[in-house]
Amino acid sequence: MTAGSSYEYHTHVGVRRWSGWLLAVIVLVSACILSLVVGVKHIPITEIISALWDPDGSPDDLVISEYRLPRTLLGLLAGSALGVAGCLMQGLTRNPLADPGLLGINAGAAFAIAIAVAYLGADGISSYVWFGFAGAAVVSVMVYRLGTVGRGGTDPIRLTLAGVAVTAVLTGVTKGLILLNSTAFDKMRQWDAGALTGRGYDVLAGATPFIVVGLILAFVAARSLNAVALGDDLARALGVHVNRTRACTALALILLCGTATAAVGPITFVGLAVPHIARWIVGPDNRWIVAYSLVLAPALVLFADVVGRLAIPPDELSAGVVTAFLGAPVLIWLARRSEMRQS
Repeated sequence: MTAGSSYEYHTHVGVRRWSGWLLAVIVLVSACILSLVVGVKHIPITEIISALWDPDGSPDDLVISEYRLPRTLLGLLAGSALGVAGCLMQGLTRNPLADPGLLGINAGAAFAIAIAVAYLGADGISSYVWFGFAGAAVVSVMVYRLGTVGRGGTDPIRLTLAGVAVTAVLTGVTKGLILLNSTAFDKMRQWDAGALTGRGYDVLAGATPFIVVGLILAFVAARSLNAVALGDDLARALGVHVNRTRACTALALILLCGTATAAVGPITFVGLAVPHIARWIVGPDNRWIVAYSLVLAPALVLFADVVGRLAIPPDELSAGVVTAFLGAPVLIWLARRSEMRQS
C-alpha cells in the first residue's frame, strides 16, 4: 500500500467512525426524547421543554421533573456503565461472549446487596454500592478461576458456562432471600427485576461519581487492551504493562458493574450485544468500541424501558425483562458463531 492510498484509507475509516458515532448520538437523543414523552400519559415535546426550562407546577411538570427525568438520566448512567463494562470484559478475556450479566458479575453484586439489605440493615445507594463492589469483585475472580480450570487455559465457552452456572445459583439464592425476608422484599422487589422506576435524584447523586471514575479508567485502559488482545508476550514487546492494564480494567469493571447494579438492579445482555454492534461498525479498536458503547448502550436501555411501558398498559415491564427477551437470541447467535470459528 502506497503512502497516498494509506492516507486515503485511514481518512475513510476516520470519517466512517466519526459519522457513525454522530448517528449513534442522534439515536441516543431520540431515545431520551421518547423516554420523556411516552408513558401512561403521553406528554407533548412542547410541554416537556416548558417543564424543563420554565416549570409552572402543573401535573405534567411534576411527572417530568420527579419521575421521567430521573428515570431517563438513570437509564443513561446505568446503560453507559453496562455497555462499557461489556466492552472491557470482552477485551480483557478475549471472549466474544463475555458480559457482566452473563459471567455472573451483576449476579454477584445483586447477591451481596440482597444479603446486606436482608441481614445488615443496608438502606439506600450509599450503602448498596459498597456491597455491590464486593460481590462483583469476588464473583469475577471465582468465575475466572472456574473458566481456566483444565487444559488449554482460558476457553471462551468454558468461561461462559462457568458464568452462567454461577449466575443461575446466585440469582436463585438472591430471589429466595428476597422472598423469605419481608424487609428485603419491600425494598428490592422492583430493583431485582432491573427497573428504572422508583429511583430519585438521590440515587443519581450516589451513583454518578463511581460510574464517572469507572468510565475514565475504561478509556485509559482501552488503548492497552488493543495490545493485550494480541497476546501477553507481544503486548509486553510493544511496551504495554499487562498486569497494570488488567488491574485498571478490573477496577473499572468493579466500579461500573457494582454501581449500575446497586442503582437499577441486574440488567443483562446490554454489555453483550452493544460491543458487538460497535465492533461491526468500527473494527477491533477498543478505543472506538468503548466510545460507541458509551452512546449505544444507554440508548438500548432507554428503548427497552419505553417498550416496557407500552407492552402491557397500564402496567409496565421492567427494562431488565425486555433486554433479557432481546438478548437471548443474540447470545444463541454469538455462541453458534464462536463455535463455528473454533471448529
